[in-house]
Amino acid sequence: MSPPVQKVFSDEHLPASADVVVIGGGIAGVSAAYALARKGHSVALLEKGVICGEQSSRNWGWCRQQNRDLRELELARHSVEIWNKLSGDLGVDVSFRRSGLIYVTKSQSDMAEWSQWIAQARDYGVHSRLLTAAEAKDMTPGSIGDWIGGVHSPSDGRAEPAIAGPVIAEGARRYGATLHQNCAARGLETSAGRVSAVVTEKGVIRTNAVLLAGGAWSSLFCRHEGLPLQQASVRSTSFYTAPAPKVTEGGLAMEDVTIRHRLDGGYTVGLSGRGLVEISPQGLLYARPFWPMFKKRRAKLKISIGRSFFEGPEAFMRWKLDHPSPFERARTLDPPADPALVDMGVHFLRKTYPELADLKVVQSWGGLVDCTPDAIPVISAIDSLPGFYLSTGYSGHGFGIGPGAGQLAADLVAGDTPIVDPHPFRYSRMIDGTNLGAPGMM
Repeated sequence: MSPPVQKVFSDEHLPASADVVVIGGGIAGVSAAYALARKGHSVALLEKGVICGEQSSRNWGWCRQQNRDLRELELARHSVEIWNKLSGDLGVDVSFRRSGLIYVTKSQSDMAEWSQWIAQARDYGVHSRLLTAAEAKDMTPGSIGDWIGGVHSPSDGRAEPAIAGPVIAEGARRYGATLHQNCAARGLETSAGRVSAVVTEKGVIRTNAVLLAGGAWSSLFCRHEGLPLQQASVRSTSFYTAPAPKVTEGGLAMEDVTIRHRLDGGYTVGLSGRGLVEISPQGLLYARPFWPMFKKRRAKLKISIGRSFFEGPEAFMRWKLDHPSPFERARTLDPPADPALVDMGVHFLRKTYPELADLKVVQSWGGLVDCTPDAIPVISAIDSLPGFYLSTGYSGHGFGIGPGAGQLAADLVAGDTPIVDPHPFRYSRMIDGTNLGAPGMM
């Protein structure tokens, strides 16, 4: 069952033209639309379902720099700063709280990895602190976990996914963007070798620039345009609880379970690294580049064959622009939660925190996390199709780095100086033989 998402109203009329069309109303898409509209560009934002109806409302709500892959750390740093000022810029509470994040562990290998990361992160202006066993215990009052240490990132924060994305979308509208829900983009039209229009189920929008921020659907859209995009998806499970004793102010990661304190007094609970991979045609097509990631995470993943082989974003489908597309047949991906994972999370929390013995689950849900082989996103122009840009493949990091990623995508589309070096996020690394290797920190 999908988590509740703050409603956004659609604009009544589809524009005949726009400077930029953004396809996808998740955090990456709404943040890019907001940044582009603030630059003075006319923007039409298209969403096949509802704004932030898929993974952008199903994540943990962490806005972090801690333990990021160093290649995206500068983007994460800028994102936290943008989060910190968004409410003031918008004049509306975007729900961000800079309350810090804590990791605790019983593993010496975790401590060694975190220590190395902290030393490297200082070069990026990020200052986390390694915790001793005593400090880890002091920062998790009420827990009975035998922590040998941890790490604290005081400058990180949290936000409510069901609120933040819709608020940012409304901010884009305030600067002139138009928002169009239940309006799937079926494909592109080109003229003289470059993008000239987007064909939607409700009409055609003339444009010279299109940003695809389609999450798990991006590879399918790109295949329709003759463009390869190495992408795989993992089905995750999360849940939230009724109001409960406050055992942390921000977010806390413990072994396989993470918790984030919510504005309503409950917790959003995630199962770190655990999920389901369904075998699919897209998965088989890109199996080789994903093999290093699969080997690294295999122990926590379930494998199955299901409906993904025949329908959804990872199936092989063809369609014509004047006929309904797969995007219209699946308005919102709403995979079920794994009850065993929900039970595992509840059991662990009750065992670790006696205060949470009466913890009650209000709602659980599944999500589809779109990944790239190196676990960092593609935020890039597509050189072979001028006017077409990607912002996708966030590999479970998208919500936290969404505002910075939106700014970077807007800078690239507008031809402005980018907020960070875009080289690590280039699309060409997916097709030019670059050794993507195993993913770094998550």
